[in-house]
Amino acid sequence: MKSKVFCIGFHKTGTTSLAVALNTLGYRVTGPNGVKDSNIENNVLLMAYDLAEQFDAFQDNPWPIIYREVDAKFPGSKFILTLRNSESWISSQVRHFGRKETPMRKWIYGVGCPEGNEDIYLKRFEDHNSDVKNYFKDRPKDLLVLDLAKRDGWEKLCPYLGADIPSVEFPHANKASDREKENAPQVP
Repeated sequence: MKSKVFCIGFHKTGTTSLAVALNTLGYRVTGPNGVKDSNIENNVLLMAYDLAEQFDAFQDNPWPIIYREVDAKFPGSKFILTLRNSESWISSQVRHFGRKETPMRKWIYGVGCPEGNEDIYLKRFEDHNSDVKNYFKDRPKDLLVLDLAKRDGWEKLCPYLGADIPSVEFPHANKASDREKENAPQVP
């Protein structure tokens, strides 16, 4: 039986690419979950534990915020922290979400949108990454740190999961350039 895999890097750190990679390796992946739940802070654990019965791997929100709880609830799980350069990350946050608010982001950051709140978002992002590394510092076999922008991919992921490296290129999903193409006006 496969260990559960919790991807606990913040959104916009390659979480979608990692989800595609895990799916390629045969994991049933879910996430993001509960983004628009106006009572997410009270509902998150019940929702997460229910989803954990249905899936093998979990990515995007709310998983980074509840990694301690799912670690306690599902011993033997694997955790993956996806990283990204802080300046690149906040630029992506602002470009992708702007002033659009969600209950999930309000719960995570204290404010619902990144635009105009860049310092708050950056501090939370950097604190989270530091907290995760510190939490797992005495359990290095339970945490894999990936920086997909630095070309981390199959060669780090597969040995960690005990999987064979697939014969396909590591995915790069949800790229800004692809979203811009999708939203561009169609010329007849």
